[in-house]
Amino acid sequence: MSDAAKALAELAAEFRDWRTLTQPDAGDDVPRIDRPAGWVADWSADAVAERRRVLAGFTERHRAIDLTGQPVDVHVDGRLLGSALARVHWELDLLRGWQRNPGFYVDQALLQIFNLLLMAPPVDRERVAEIIGNLRRVPVILAQGRENLAGHAAAPFAEQTLRGLSTASTDLEVAMAALATALTAAGGPGSDTAELLAAAADAARGLDAYRDWLGSQSFDGDAVVGPEAMRYLLHNVALLPYSADQLRDLAREEFNRAVATEAILRQRVARDSGRVPPKTLDEIIELQRADETAVRRFYADHNLLRLPDDLRRYTFAAMPAYLEPLSWLGVTHDIGSLERPTEDAVCYMNPPTEGMSYFARAKAQDPRLGLTHQGVHALQAAVSWRHPNPVRRHFYDSIPNEGIAFYNEEMLLQAGLLDDVPDSAVFIANSMRLRALRVEVDIRLAVGTLTIDEAADYLAETVPMNRATAWQEVVFFAGTPGQGLSYQAGKAQVLSLLAACAHQSADFDLQEFHERLWLDGNVPVALLRWELLGLDDHIGQADRLADGEPASD
Repeated sequence: MSDAAKALAELAAEFRDWRTLTQPDAGDDVPRIDRPAGWVADWSADAVAERRRVLAGFTERHRAIDLTGQPVDVHVDGRLLGSALARVHWELDLLRGWQRNPGFYVDQALLQIFNLLLMAPPVDRERVAEIIGNLRRVPVILAQGRENLAGHAAAPFAEQTLRGLSTASTDLEVAMAALATALTAAGGPGSDTAELLAAAADAARGLDAYRDWLGSQSFDGDAVVGPEAMRYLLHNVALLPYSADQLRDLAREEFNRAVATEAILRQRVARDSGRVPPKTLDEIIELQRADETAVRRFYADHNLLRLPDDLRRYTFAAMPAYLEPLSWLGVTHDIGSLERPTEDAVCYMNPPTEGMSYFARAKAQDPRLGLTHQGVHALQAAVSWRHPNPVRRHFYDSIPNEGIAFYNEEMLLQAGLLDDVPDSAVFIANSMRLRALRVEVDIRLAVGTLTIDEAADYLAETVPMNRATAWQEVVFFAGTPGQGLSYQAGKAQVLSLLAACAHQSADFDLQEFHERLWLDGNVPVALLRWELLGLDDHIGQADRLADGEPASD
């Protein structure tokens, strides 16, 4: 290893250790990380200033590493680290959720508790101690929020946060009471449960105080990040070769294709299916376990993908009573982490009901619809954790990960996985329509040409989907620009890479392509194109767009 490559690897490892301590929590499943024992969040003004100071030092060291003459794979690692550093700048200085979004502090106060509850039972004494420590921190984090938000917060974000806070304190205490009951039933020591409930009561009072404070304030901060900030995210962080306008054009064409695909597939719905939908949660869980094995076999039998025999599983499980009251905080899906690489991933499910959300209803009717997307996140992450290059094992941006999962849905549809249940095939096409619409919503929310209520109505009417789920989608995307478009943008890049690889090689092997794609699933596809094909056209286009040059055809 050259001196430059060694310096880059050391800097990447040092950055990753720091990022584990300082990365903001989010409700999404893919970016989650396990924190070290004793960790608690800190978003005081001094902590933010320290983040900026350390980021500046990392950035200076990164720029000083001369990779001239290094192999392409080393250059790719350098650009990966540059993307990670750009993301921190985006979070601190452009998105500024810590300064503009009151909901940011609810997330930082509660999501670490939520994440600890997501991990598979039993909840041991060490985990209870971590939960208690984070409960005690809740009022501190919310006080930091009151200080940082003053004069900067945006009214739409405050309104969204108040909706969640209307039940947050009760939800937290109910969840912790259920956890205490579970611990007692398992023979846990009474002192732990008493301390847990006391800490939960203090945290609940902190949430109510934050709600009351928020309701008494008037905010006039800007809820829109703006086109320049969005451009930075797309091209400096995500390394996308498409401008915002190109993404919208691409999504409109994809919407048309999705509508046509759905219309064609609906002609098959009248056929009898040989597969009986499950009716109870136990039946759903049992069927999913069988389906998980069947999908792996389908990949192999159709020469699409071979997963290692010892790769952990993706499972469904009943929603624990201590998790359900807090399920509004994020995706109730634990994909695991580098620290728990052999632990099965788990998606927690409620019993099927009439009022289930769009995606939950689909997974309940056919568990394979969870395996085609969320299951891909879990298994692709586990494959990437085995990457021989430590720099490639970590999350950088949602676009490649979501793009792979979204591509996988249609790939399995085309390969015939869902031929026995036409309704499930129709759902895949309908969700393609949703992901295309998300691009328009994401970009217009970010630049300020669409309000949250308008966007929710747009999704509910055009997908169509229920209004509550549409509103939840839009609220999430408003606070996390770039997430909504990640599915479509990533899938477009995967298809472009596949076509280029197939065109360049007379003996193109689709299975080999998929296995490399999953292994390098954390790498922006523009960089993977450069490494696999020697083509730097897409990364060059991303750089030109980042500099403000017009997009090329």
